[in-house]
Amino acid sequence: MPESVQYDLAEGVATITLARPDAMNSLTAAAKTELRDAVERARDDSAARAVLLTGSGRAFCVGQDLREHADNLEAGRGLAGTLEDHYEPIILALSGMPKPVVAAVNGAAAGAGLSFALACDMRIASEKASFATAFTRIGLAPDSGLSWTLPRVVGRAKALELLLLAEPVRAAEALELGLVNAVVPPESLATAARDLAVRLAAGPTLAYAAVKAALDHAATSDLAGALAKEAQLQKACAETADHAAATEAFLRKEQPVFEGR
Repeated sequence: MPESVQYDLAEGVATITLARPDAMNSLTAAAKTELRDAVERARDDSAARAVLLTGSGRAFCVGQDLREHADNLEAGRGLAGTLEDHYEPIILALSGMPKPVVAAVNGAAAGAGLSFALACDMRIASEKASFATAFTRIGLAPDSGLSWTLPRVVGRAKALELLLLAEPVRAAEALELGLVNAVVPPESLATAARDLAVRLAAGPTLAYAAVKAALDHAATSDLAGALAKEAQLQKACAETADHAAATEAFLRKEQPVFEGR
């Protein structure tokens, strides 16, 4: 059977590509298992200092493969444990990745596909991309962390609108809402997203991880707690080889070279 997910490592970037273009990269149990394994592989791969997530063909990911889901419903298996076994580990591994994660959204990102994109740190979208919550269109509530990520990006009122109406959002509006960081022509997407990922891979990996940890902690902390967490993380960063080398480079008026340690 052909792989549903491809993994490639080059220039410090682990590129994870959803590879079911004929099915708009919808997610079968096999695809979800492969994606979970690929994301966890990138997390644990010391040679990967940034991660790039994208889709093949005309879609980024349209979420659950509904043909397989319908078969599960007919057989009385319901969700068949996929939230606990697949979606939740994928989202936690993406959002908790101790290195930057870039999503290159080449087309439709719907349902769990939108959740995957929002679990990444930065999103570059093609002008042909679209975003839809999708869940209520088939009588479901949001999953894969969308109830957590979406209101933090667009606010509660807009999140309710997007979830209740489930209308697609085009790339230009997504940029206005803050769903994406940049929109580029379709032919420029691969280069723009990879350039960003390579730039991040060449940066201070441990400091980037600390930035993410600080923001995650501050999201549920008071100011005193945030200050304490910042102090903890700053002390750890101050002991890294990258910090020492970058300080010396600054004094010599040279560009620092970061090694991720």
